[in-house]
Amino acid sequence: MTQQPWKPGTATAIGSMPGTDSSEAARIVTGELPELTPVPELPARGVGGDVIGHTAGMLRDLAVQVVPSGYRVARVAGRDHRRALDLLRWDLDAVEAATAGDTEPRLIKLQIAGPWTLSAGIELERGHRVMTDHGALRDFSEALVEGVREYVEQLATRTGGRVLLQLDEPTLPAVLAGDLPTPSDYGTVPAVPEPDAERLLSDVITRLGEATAGPVLVHCCAQRPPVRLLHRAGAGVIGLDTAVLGSPEGELAQEIGDAWDRGIALMLGMVPTVEPAREPGLRELAEPARRFVNDLGFSERVLAEQVLPTPVCGLAGASPRWAHRALELSRELGKMLQEDTAQN
Repeated sequence: MTQQPWKPGTATAIGSMPGTDSSEAARIVTGELPELTPVPELPARGVGGDVIGHTAGMLRDLAVQVVPSGYRVARVAGRDHRRALDLLRWDLDAVEAATAGDTEPRLIKLQIAGPWTLSAGIELERGHRVMTDHGALRDFSEALVEGVREYVEQLATRTGGRVLLQLDEPTLPAVLAGDLPTPSDYGTVPAVPEPDAERLLSDVITRLGEATAGPVLVHCCAQRPPVRLLHRAGAGVIGLDTAVLGSPEGELAQEIGDAWDRGIALMLGMVPTVEPAREPGLRELAEPARRFVNDLGFSERVLAEQVLPTPVCGLAGASPRWAHRALELSRELGKMLQEDTAQN
C-alpha cells in the first residue's frame, strides 16, 4: 500500500463551513479534525468566498470580475478580485491563530477548484467558458499551479504545518459528457475527450504534488465520479459519497476496487451534510462502506488504512450546530474503524 502521511483512523472534511466568521470556523475545524485539518471555506461570504472565486484569487497574474452570468476574466484587477485576495489573507490569519498553540506540525488540507471545474466556471471576455479555448485553458492551468504554490508556501510558513492539496472537480463529469451549458444557456459545451481531460489533470496533479511532497486529493461529489480517470491522472486520494458505491457488480465498484488495489485511499462521505430527523449511530453510518468492502472481498482493514471518513459533501448549507456535530461524527468514525481493525 502507498504510504500515506496520516495515521490509520484519521478523518477529515470536504472543506466548506456555514457562516462568515473565518476565525470561528478555523477554531472549530482545527479542534475537531486535528490530524488532517481542512482550511475552512465560507461560501456565505459571497464573491470570492465560493470555490471558484476562492481559487481565482490565487491565480498568478490573472484577475476575474463578477458579471450577471458569473465569474469572467478581467483585464485589470478590480474590486471583485481585490475582495477575493482579502478573503484569502483573512483565512491565513484565521488558520494561523487557530494553530498557534500546536506543539508539533499538523497536516493541513487546502481545497481549490481543479483545472476543469475552474476553467468551466470562469468566462472569457467574449462570453465563452475558459475551457473552450486551448490557449486560455493552458494559461489558466499554469496560473493555477504557480499561484497555488505561492499560497501553500505562505500557509506552511504561517502555521508551521505540512500542507496537502485537494482539487475539487464536481464539474468534471459534465465536462466529459458534454452536459455543461454555455453561459448563455442556448446550448451545451462540446464534450472533452477523456484522454485530454486526463492529460491536463495529470499535469496539474503532478506539479502540485511536487510542490507539497505529498499525495494530491481529488474530490468529486457527482453521481458518477470518473474514478478510473482520477487515479490514472495521479490522484493519491479520491473523495466520494457512500451513496454512489452501488452494487459490487457495477463498473464504478470495479473502478473503486482497482483503486484500492493500487493503494489509493478514499475520502469517503459517510456523515449527512444536513441534520437528519434522527441522528444515526456510528455503526449505522459506517454500514454502507463496510458492506461494500465485504461484498468486494476486501479485508475490513481497508476501512482503517485506506479510508478517510468525512461528511458527504461540504457543510456550507448545514446549521452551525450540525456542522460542528458532523465533524465530531467524522472523527469518531475514524477512531471506531481503526479500533475495530485493531481488535480483528
